[in-house]
Amino acid sequence: MEMLLDRFLTYVQVDTQSRVQCRNARVPSSEGQWQLAKILAEELEALGCVDISLSNNCCLMATLPATVSEPLPVIGFVAHLDTAPDYSGKNVRPQLVDNYRGGDIALGIGDEILSPVLIPVLHQLHGHTLITTEGKTLLGADDKAGIAEIMTALARLKQQQRPHGTIRVAFTPDEETGTGSALFDIEAFGADWAYTVDGGGCGEFEYENFNAGSAVVKITGNSAHTGEAKGKLVNALELAWEFHRQLPADEKPENTEGYQGFYHLESLKGNAARAELHYMIRDFNWQDFQCRQQQLQALAEQINQQYAGKAMLMVSFCDSYRNMREKIEAQPQVISLALQAMKQCGIEPKIKPVRGGTDGAVLSWRGLPCPNLFTGGFNFHGKHEFASLNIMDQSVQVIMKIAELAASGGER
Repeated sequence: MEMLLDRFLTYVQVDTQSRVQCRNARVPSSEGQWQLAKILAEELEALGCVDISLSNNCCLMATLPATVSEPLPVIGFVAHLDTAPDYSGKNVRPQLVDNYRGGDIALGIGDEILSPVLIPVLHQLHGHTLITTEGKTLLGADDKAGIAEIMTALARLKQQQRPHGTIRVAFTPDEETGTGSALFDIEAFGADWAYTVDGGGCGEFEYENFNAGSAVVKITGNSAHTGEAKGKLVNALELAWEFHRQLPADEKPENTEGYQGFYHLESLKGNAARAELHYMIRDFNWQDFQCRQQQLQALAEQINQQYAGKAMLMVSFCDSYRNMREKIEAQPQVISLALQAMKQCGIEPKIKPVRGGTDGAVLSWRGLPCPNLFTGGFNFHGKHEFASLNIMDQSVQVIMKIAELAASGGER
């Protein structure tokens, strides 16, 4: 596992945090993504990969040539270069916990801790080598663990002369801001299907995710001098609150789990004359997702009727991504190959939905079926992020086994 660890520790030193404020201006949104991509390009060349290309938008692609001559499906593996905008990725100083024996883990000088009371998964990781931060930055396992695992799998396949067909790899920009995948050149990638390596705990396998969109409710009230407001003033902020409190209280992120969808109020801004509500809308079922949009529209129309001529609510919608399930289930070998690989590696698959988005969702709907494999990272997007080196190594084994099974004709 030393090679895997060395790669990971190298990659997390590069600050590739994406920038939300730049996402509409350029891709990638941060210079560090270029830096990491160039490091990876050199490493891919040293591994004997061919067809190495780095696009104008910092999407790095490469091919590990087949070691068998018969025609086989071309399989891809994808991970993203950027880390989350939520927390700093600069000056990451990883610390290792060898043979974790339980209890609290002090981060840095102990100002922050990882506690199994708050992070119960730690109870399952006794004996593992854990990689944490010093409590001042995120770690970057999302998704540099996935990058390190793909690179290590390529190296081991070559070193151990394992049989495999053509393998395509891609390292993509700005997954965290949702802008990179739309620029992914699927035709140039040339894979029959692929796997993002961007999940969490051991055995996690994800091929369904939220349908996602946003809604903006613009409210125009009727402003008046407060001293003479009776019968005149219609406060836009009061209408915003009236609108929001009529949504189901139990359909918020903090009250939902599993396959339950939600409305999430991201921001409320304005004054007595004008106000805006910004919502995230999420649901696994497409019809239910559309019903959520319809409910917002109906609620706005109800309030418009109540305040006819005195106030106006207008709702606009923007769809972000779709549930990849129907696209992936249309090619069941994509699922069965991954599950078979895990079982042959002694790993019990844990099929679960992604309560969020993934590049794989966008790629699947664009024609490249792309479910998600685990990485061994936990607590993403914050200073308590950490990874298990043991599970990272199991991810490497699964990637290699997928390549071997495809070459053996186990799944065609």
